[in-house]
Amino acid sequence: MQIKHFFLIILIMFFFGSVYPLGKLGTNNIPPILFSALRVLIIFLVILPFFRFKIPQKNLLIPLLTFSLTMGIGVYVTLYLALDASSLVSPIIIGTQLSVPFGLILSFVFLKEKISLKKWLLILFAFIGVIIVAYDPRIKDEWLGLLIISLMAFFYALANILSRLLKDFDAISQIGWHSVISCIPLFVISYLIEGNPIELLFPMSITTLLIILHASIIVSLIGHGSIFYLYKFYPVATVLPFYSLFPIFGIIFTFFIFFEIPGIYEIIGGILVIGSVYLIHKNDQKTKVSK
Repeated sequence: MQIKHFFLIILIMFFFGSVYPLGKLGTNNIPPILFSALRVLIIFLVILPFFRFKIPQKNLLIPLLTFSLTMGIGVYVTLYLALDASSLVSPIIIGTQLSVPFGLILSFVFLKEKISLKKWLLILFAFIGVIIVAYDPRIKDEWLGLLIISLMAFFYALANILSRLLKDFDAISQIGWHSVISCIPLFVISYLIEGNPIELLFPMSITTLLIILHASIIVSLIGHGSIFYLYKFYPVATVLPFYSLFPIFGIIFTFFIFFEIPGIYEIIGGILVIGSVYLIHKNDQKTKVSK
């Protein structure tokens, strides 16, 4: 990998890791579902000048609708609900890594992809790691947050499976329609559960606004857009192992914002989860190189 691309992906992983502690700060001021709605709205407003309201082909309508609801509502809502439900951020960051083993299981069930014994063992170790984190005495009364983030990891894995059905759909159109389809339901759900969004939003601090802009523009658009850019130069298997860095950046970021130091259960469980996910990605890299 070229040195400029290496530093780019390190920066992207830094952005991805920062979304969790900053998201926690955001949900301390704005309810989680409303925060999700605002994130999607800003994504749409930024991409609007490049988006054309062209109706997709019939065979893409159901996959696009399902992907949009899964990503826009399933992933974002559960992410911010988990952060809102937990006083600790590090276990939430570790739990997000379950998206990789969930993705493998879903690809095995729905796409009939083969999974080696080594991968099954790594999947098992990843889940054991999360169970160890759950036994941390500090989060014994906050198991709900870990459960919700595990659900978020499942939705994220499902969204990635669904995105494979949209591989012939250009990225701008996919992001645009995903924002359109999920934005209105998010605001409706927020209104029904959390109350009037106008009353909840004002007055909004500059810090909170910057956090929302960071999540939508820096992470969703620039971060994911840069990943798509790197895929033009490198195979997916070369890029994916770097994803194991973002939880490390996230935990470091959490320390500087909340002075949160991971406990021994989080360290052991985190090593199991992050290490297993990294080895899964490295195994994919070796498999594709050998083909």
